[in-house]
Amino acid sequence: MMKKIFLAATMVVLGSGIFARESESPWTAGADLVSSYVWRGLYLSNAAVQPSLAYESGGFSAGAWGSASFDGVLEADLFLGYTFGFGLSLGVTDYYLPSVEGGNDYFDTSRETGAHIFELNGGYEISGFSLAANYVLNEAGGAGSAGGDKYFEAGYAFRNITLFVGGGDGLQSLSGDFRITNIGISATRELQVTPTFTVPLTCSAILNPDSEKFYLVAAFSF
Repeated sequence: MMKKIFLAATMVVLGSGIFARESESPWTAGADLVSSYVWRGLYLSNAAVQPSLAYESGGFSAGAWGSASFDGVLEADLFLGYTFGFGLSLGVTDYYLPSVEGGNDYFDTSRETGAHIFELNGGYEISGFSLAANYVLNEAGGAGSAGGDKYFEAGYAFRNITLFVGGGDGLQSLSGDFRITNIGISATRELQVTPTFTVPLTCSAILNPDSEKFYLVAAFSF
C-alpha cells in the first residue's frame, strides 16, 4: 500500500537566500496518479490519486500516504522508519482503510471490526539488489488481516528497470497459505512537459500466479 514518495513542492520565494533555505526543508510532499491500484499483486481499486507527506532527517523518516480512487476506495496510512548507512531499513506502518459508507471508525482497533493493519517492515539494499520482509501484528476484521500475515519480496534494479518477485500468506493469498503473488517488471522514463519541467512515468507489468491475474499499471508522479 505504501509506495516510493516523489517530491513536489510549492513555495513563495521572497529572495534567493530564502529559496536556498526552503529547498533544504526536511518536509516533502507529492502525489501519484495511477491507472489502477495494485498492491503486492493484489488489485485494490481502479484509477486513483495517491498523495504523500513525509519528514526526513538523517536516516529517520515519518509521514503519511493515502489513496482515493475514482470508484470510492479510500486508504490513509502512517509510517515511521529508520534507514542505516549500510542499506538496512526498519519501520512500522499503520494501514487505515476507511469505508465509503462511513464505517470503519478510525479509533476502532478491535479484532472483529477494526480498520487498522499494523505492520513491521524490514528491508535491505545493496548494489541494485533489494530484499523486504513484512509482518502484520494484529487481527483486524474490517481490514481483513488475520494477525501474523507475512510478505517477502526480492528485487533488482538496473538503469531504469526494476524486476521483482514476492509472496505471502494471510491477507496476501486466496487460501491464507503462503503463495507467490507478485511477479513483475517496472520501467521509468521522464516525460518532457516543458524545456525545464519533466514528469516521471512508471509502467509496471504484474502477474499474480495465486489469483491467476495479470495487470498493466501506469503511474505519473508529481
